[in-house]
Amino acid sequence: MNRQVMDKERLGAFIDAVIAIIMTILVLELEKPKTFDLQGLWDLRTNFFAYGLSFFWLGAMWVNFHSSSQVVEKISQKTVWVAIVMLFFSSFFPYTTKLVASNFNNATMQVFYGVIVLLISFSVLWYYHTLVEVNQTAEIEQLNISRLHWMKWDIAIKILGIILSLTIFPAAEIFSVLITLCALVIPNQFRL
Repeated sequence: MNRQVMDKERLGAFIDAVIAIIMTILVLELEKPKTFDLQGLWDLRTNFFAYGLSFFWLGAMWVNFHSSSQVVEKISQKTVWVAIVMLFFSSFFPYTTKLVASNFNNATMQVFYGVIVLLISFSVLWYYHTLVEVNQTAEIEQLNISRLHWMKWDIAIKILGIILSLTIFPAAEIFSVLITLCALVIPNQFRL
């Protein structure tokens, strides 16, 4: 039974708060330069890259949530719990970002980062599925079909990044996340 357990705005506010905290922790996890000059900042370029990518990836996820909340009328208890699962995986993002930034060419850290990104992506898909279950309108269905189409490519590219990280190019995973963000996620938000 899919009964509405809370106002969709309340869940949206909860998601907003947790994502804002996660994004704040991201910046707090940045390393301080060893020397306070341009060389010290340059030495942290992978840290800034990983931070920027993670920040904008979370930001794109947040924008997607708000696009969806504008067309749904209700949420179910299942939606709330799936959102909690998604936020749980998202809470690992500052940790994995710091690890991958400090060990940029380490395949294990890249794969760990990629696995967290994939777990978040799968839980986001599950979240959208719960919205479709309780809001069966043509607009929601069309939004879901569009999102599923590009998210299949998004997930496939991230899995390819993990495979490449494990086999020939350790940093492939973080670049696969960058490619999907710039080529799929952000452009498709302008089509929704």
